[in-house]
Amino acid sequence: MTVVDNAVYVDGKRGAEPTSLDQTYAALRRCPDGRSFGWIGLLRPTEDEITSVAKEFGLHDLAVEDTVHAHQRPKLERYDDTVFVVLRPARYVDPVEVVELGEIHLFLGADFVVTVRHADEPDLAEVRHRLEDDPELLAHGPFAVLYAVLDKVVDDYGPVLDGLQDDIDQIEVQVFEGDPTASRRIYQLTREVIAFQRAVEPLRELFGELRFRFSKTGTDTDPELRRALRDVADHALRVLERTDGFRQLLANILTVNSTLVAQRQNDEMTRLTEAGYVQNEQMKRVSSWAAILFAPTLVAGVYGMNFTHMPELDWWFGYPMAIGLMLLLGLVLYLIFKRRGWL
Repeated sequence: MTVVDNAVYVDGKRGAEPTSLDQTYAALRRCPDGRSFGWIGLLRPTEDEITSVAKEFGLHDLAVEDTVHAHQRPKLERYDDTVFVVLRPARYVDPVEVVELGEIHLFLGADFVVTVRHADEPDLAEVRHRLEDDPELLAHGPFAVLYAVLDKVVDDYGPVLDGLQDDIDQIEVQVFEGDPTASRRIYQLTREVIAFQRAVEPLRELFGELRFRFSKTGTDTDPELRRALRDVADHALRVLERTDGFRQLLANILTVNSTLVAQRQNDEMTRLTEAGYVQNEQMKRVSSWAAILFAPTLVAGVYGMNFTHMPELDWWFGYPMAIGLMLLLGLVLYLIFKRRGWL
């Protein structure tokens, strides 16, 4: 069902409750001018329904096209006596750490307001009930509806900021604990913050347009709405400041994480270098002793060949000479390696 609620309000109180768009149009024609307006709430309307509303209220083709295709940035545009507003409500899905953005379009005229939602959240029934409980505020007409919807959207940004703050706190812990997945999480969260910032940043211009409109009209009912909208604008400004702070903080965290990763890599390289140095020293000692032990082995190997003609085998001093030669070669090699610092 695309028409989720449909009513005509007279002096801020719910009057007729038409069951179709055609009945709403007829009821508005019968209501007194300046004291009544119709509020039509649509959820994922068909193109025929939007065309019907556009034909009845004389909506501009460009605004209708934006509503049909959706995926618009937040904005406020004026087409003659009609105001077209696009808002991007948001909610934070903590299990997957994703900011889900919705889209709400509002058409406001002298005696009508049409709200078009392209997502289930937020449910504007809460906004409608709040306004119906305050007839004095609702008597201000379509722009009272705009104020209430803006207030709802901006208030819903609060839990999103809290969710992002919690995740940033967790990332800071991961970074200083050396978690290797921290870089990926920082990148993903930065994307979410940027997407959220794109939904919030245009509100600055939107509230500026509203202030200009109210200052230009200067009707008796405007001062109350100006005060209410100024309060919402202040909340939106705080959201903008916190969002910008999150983006800068994530950029700093990414820099710190890169520095810590580089430092850990340098420490690892230093440790490997020191380990290689120690291993090299050990290899020098092993090689030195192997060379020292090889010298007597070489002499003993020569005498162990058992050739027939080896004169020194029959020499009285042959054995002492062989032992002395072994010791002398070992001592010479020991002194050489010792001098070079290998031993």
